[in-house]
Amino acid sequence: MLLQDPLFILLIGIIIVVGGIIGLRLHAFLALLLAAFAVALLTPASAVEAFALSKGVNAQTAIQMSQWHVGKRIATAFGETCGKIGILIAMAAIIGKCMLESGAAEKIVRSLIKWTGMDKAPLSFLGGSFFLGIPVFFDTVFYLMIPLAKALANRIGKNYLLLVLAITAGAAMANSLVPPTPGPLFLIGEMNIPIGMMMVGGILVGLFTVVAGYMYAVWANRKWPVPLRDSAEAPLKDIKNLSLKSDEHLPSLWFSILPIVIPLLFITVKATIDTFLNITSDSFVIQIIDFFGEKNTALICGALSALLLVVFHNKEGKNLIKSVQAALMSGGVIILITSAGGAFGAMLQQTGISARIGELTQGYQMAIIPLAFFIAVIVRTAQGSATVAMITASGILAGMSATMDLGYHQLYVGLAIACGSKIFPWMNDSGFWIVCKMSNLTEKEVLKTFSPMLTIMGVTGLIVILIAAKLWPLV
Repeated sequence: MLLQDPLFILLIGIIIVVGGIIGLRLHAFLALLLAAFAVALLTPASAVEAFALSKGVNAQTAIQMSQWHVGKRIATAFGETCGKIGILIAMAAIIGKCMLESGAAEKIVRSLIKWTGMDKAPLSFLGGSFFLGIPVFFDTVFYLMIPLAKALANRIGKNYLLLVLAITAGAAMANSLVPPTPGPLFLIGEMNIPIGMMMVGGILVGLFTVVAGYMYAVWANRKWPVPLRDSAEAPLKDIKNLSLKSDEHLPSLWFSILPIVIPLLFITVKATIDTFLNITSDSFVIQIIDFFGEKNTALICGALSALLLVVFHNKEGKNLIKSVQAALMSGGVIILITSAGGAFGAMLQQTGISARIGELTQGYQMAIIPLAFFIAVIVRTAQGSATVAMITASGILAGMSATMDLGYHQLYVGLAIACGSKIFPWMNDSGFWIVCKMSNLTEKEVLKTFSPMLTIMGVTGLIVILIAAKLWPLV
């Protein structure tokens, strides 16, 4: 039946979201929520039950879930997304606001310019975000670096869009190409790829993709320059006043970088131990690392150090209260929009869109590498999550590629899936909204800059992988 076909339901969801935001000028939260309701209403109970069973839920619970009211299904998915990102966004908003308010961001930017020069600062953002994105989630890297981009753009008076795109280009590719982030970890397990090989291959392919992305970012910055805009959490007048302060009135560099270094250090150490050392000791040190290395706890520690920056360098309690209030007001809106995007994506997943795509591509006669890329592209575009796209595509192709004489290592198939999962993020992707709202870009600006840039990077990765598989098959 056409009305219950996942592809038809996907089309309805796209029309409501894009038409609502761009055509009717609806707030993104409302458009995403309406789309989620429409998708949920059109999804048959049998599809919801099948989706629940595919996630490992027992049969009785799956039947119960299929009988839930659409409002409960949406609220549950909304809450799950909020649980994943709510504290992170709130703490990141506090870190960003306090770093701007205290002058820490200004101090870091001045040091960066002194070390790299004004012209190379965007490149340092690109490289830094890529290597930070290996142990840390994309959204966390973006949260921590966006206040620096705002301070630097104010300092040089241009290139704000270039700085934002440089951050997203590096962190987004590392997040899908290089373990230990969840997508690559699942992929290498499913496709029997050694983790060290995936890390080396991911970094090498990632270097090519970020160069292509940066070239597009430079072009987009010239064609559609975006000014640093006024916002509640980062008023332009405050940023400009800080830029006029002398160095002695700014915090020291080591104190300024603490809100960024503390969460990054905690998360990276925990990820390293969990991934490579696999230590399960009950020692006090390991317990401390496990506790503080959890991403929510790590960001809370970063936020506390950022609050101390404001206390020590502004000396006024009212400034601290104002900083937190402004940060939480802006963060609350971002949490609502991102959670609504997560609910919309979850409702699309419940339609069975991934299985439907698997059926369509099962007998498709083409080379395995482009096929892997193509499946990941469709799943990513359909439901928004790069991680889900990687999990789905690797699940479809793991058995196929294992039983065929590929003539090259499965690493290349895994890398193709990772690159395909980056193609054209749009309104059903929580990362899209994080970039949009925390950088103060409009939806149209993000769609014509961030989304095409990731698409170019993904396609570049595919080309590099095809050439490498031909020249260095590794078998």
